[in-house]
Amino acid sequence: MSTLSSRQLLRLILVIQALAALAIGLAAVNILGASRWQGLLAGLGSVLLVRLLINANNFVMSVRYASPTPHAFRVRPLASLRMFFEEFAASMLQSSWTMPRARPCMRVHASNDGSSAPPALLLHGYGCNSGYWSHLTPRLDAAGISHAAIDLEPLMGDIDGYAPRVQAAVDRLCAATGAGQVVIVAHSMGGLVARAWMRAHGTARVARVITLGTPHHGTCLAAFGLGLNAAQMRRAFKDEPPECAWLRELAQGEEAQARALVTSLYSHHDNIIAPQTSSELPGARNRAFGGIGHVALGRNARVLDVVMDEIAQARRERVY
Repeated sequence: MSTLSSRQLLRLILVIQALAALAIGLAAVNILGASRWQGLLAGLGSVLLVRLLINANNFVMSVRYASPTPHAFRVRPLASLRMFFEEFAASMLQSSWTMPRARPCMRVHASNDGSSAPPALLLHGYGCNSGYWSHLTPRLDAAGISHAAIDLEPLMGDIDGYAPRVQAAVDRLCAATGAGQVVIVAHSMGGLVARAWMRAHGTARVARVITLGTPHHGTCLAAFGLGLNAAQMRRAFKDEPPECAWLRELAQGEEAQARALVTSLYSHHDNIIAPQTSSELPGARNRAFGGIGHVALGRNARVLDVVMDEIAQARRERVY
């Protein structure tokens, strides 16, 4: 499995789901006497139900390790239900449609004033690929902001091992746009990749790093993940210090200048990062949200509005 790309793995999972739906549908028709339409509904409904239960289980596990939710961010039952289905829809669409079809891309837009404002480099999280940014890239195009989205591979590789791939993408993006710096937007593990890259290559090429739901101090749910990168994001719930050795080494090798470049956006209801305050990074600008799940951070309008504002501010400050 470690040799598969996320795209190949997601396609394989889709095939398995289709075969499972077909088998259930045929059993309903041939054994239970259902009509073909009823069999189709039984097959598709069973797959959707399993995916729904997986999503629900993530929320249940995250609650077990959750940090206290500030009163201002608590949500009512109806809002909780809406959050759950937003996260379920985001997970289904990303894993079943967007990411299996996505390819790394770079879009270069001509500047209206001839300046070389920093473009955006998009880094996805664990188990995802460049297709995760399907809701942000149209906004960047509409604003005329050059950008690139890359795939972090191998799928279960060392986080430090992604740094050369990031460096190559920064070089290509700067060469294509004439900019001296980039704004990095990173989801989940991608934020740790950005920090590891800055530790290896410095901050001279960075205008700003915007992280979404990044486990800066680890997540207890990483214990259920596979691969070296999952191990590097692990957090013990009761141990002191709770961060794993890799996260401690990353923090110890980080200068205050690098932290000051980071804006960390996170949700107090994140269903993958637990405790949720793990996304609070000392020395960075930390901005909290409520009522948003982990995958949905990349498509939620409130979050993307802030991301676009952060990019615009960084571009105003760093025009060359």
